[in-house]
Amino acid sequence: MSKRIKLLVMDVDGTLTDGKINMGPDGELFKAFNIKDGYAINEMLPAHDIVPAIITGRTSQIVENRAQELHITELHQGKHDKLDTLKAIMEKYGCHKENVAYIGDDILDIVCMNECALVGCPADACHQVLDIAHFIAPNRGGDGAVRDFIEYIIDYNKSLD
Repeated sequence: MSKRIKLLVMDVDGTLTDGKINMGPDGELFKAFNIKDGYAINEMLPAHDIVPAIITGRTSQIVENRAQELHITELHQGKHDKLDTLKAIMEKYGCHKENVAYIGDDILDIVCMNECALVGCPADACHQVLDIAHFIAPNRGGDGAVRDFIEYIIDYNKSLD
C-alpha cells in the first residue's frame, strides 16, 4: 500500500484564517485569507493529485465562497464532531491513515489528527496541538501556514519516490 498523501484536510479559523471573527450587528462580516495558501490549494495540490478538504466547526457563507473560489468540493461546515466527517471523506476517496494529512490549530482538531499520517499546524497553534504535530509551520494561521504545510507534504511524497 502506498504511503503517499492523497488527501489534505484543513481547519479554517486559526488555520486558513488568523482566527479572528469579525462580527457586526447582523453576524459575521469578513474573514481574511492568505493568497499564498490559496495558490497552494488551487494550483499545487491538484498538480500533485492531492484532494483538498475542509472540516470546520463553524458555518459561514464566507468560507463557502472561498471554497468555491479554490475549487474545494469537500467542504464540511458546522461539524463539531469532525472525526465522523473525516472518516466519511477517507472512505469516499479510498484513503487509509497513511494517505491523509491534517492541518489545524486547536483542541477540536486533535481527534482527527490522531487518525492521520501527517499532522501540521500553524506556529500559533495551542500547545496541545504543537506537542503532536509532525510539522509546525513557521507562519501563523492565516499568514501562509497552510502553504508551508503543502510544500512539506509535496516534499514528503517526493521522498517516497
